Amino acid sequence: PVAEGNVGAGAGTICFGFKGGIGTASRRLPAPDGGYTVGVLVQANFGGVLQVDGLPVGEEFRKKKAAGGSGDGSCMIVVATDAPADARNLKRMAKRAMLGLARTGGIASNGSGDYVIAFSTAGGLRVPYAPASPLLEQKVLDNSAMTPLFLAAIEATEEAILNSLFMAESMTANGHTVEALPVEAVLEMMGRNGKK
Repeated sequence: PVAEGNVGAGAGTICFGFKGGIGTASRRLPAPDGGYTVGVLVQANFGGVLQVDGLPVGEEFRKKKAAGGSGDGSCMIVVATDAPADARNLKRMAKRAMLGLARTGGIASNGSGDYVIAFSTAGGLRVPYAPASPLLEQKVLDNSAMTPLFLAAIEATEEAILNSLFMAESMTANGHTVEALPVEAVLEMMGRNGKK
């Protein structure tokens, strides 16, 4: 398993006023949609009003922006897939990842530097260093096949952000403490509202 929470660049992050961090998630498409995998890694460091499965968790815990009075920060999102998507469709997947951020209550505030990169590991898209012919042929997905990949990017981004919060631990540095998300209280709130 990949380490999540207060690891690497996630050590100094704040998300929705709680301790943020690194989070990951993935989705595998059903065989009729190609069976492709979409994986997402996030560094969650931004503000807004946290929602978990549509529940206003941030309002419940009176956290409406990042600690220090600012909702600004930088969210880094990496989207990886084995689907043979060309550069145009990878850019479209990256844009959809921001919808996953929005589903968690992120608002991409004025000073927030939010970045998404997307890439494909599909072997057929690699450009050889010394091709046998100057004319390259690549098989890429048609635009009409992208919708399931878009949904996978949205869902995996949302889950990766939540995983970063659920795995982070309270941290003290330079005389300041950032509290972790009260996971048990969030789970209890979800149970009260019929969420799993």
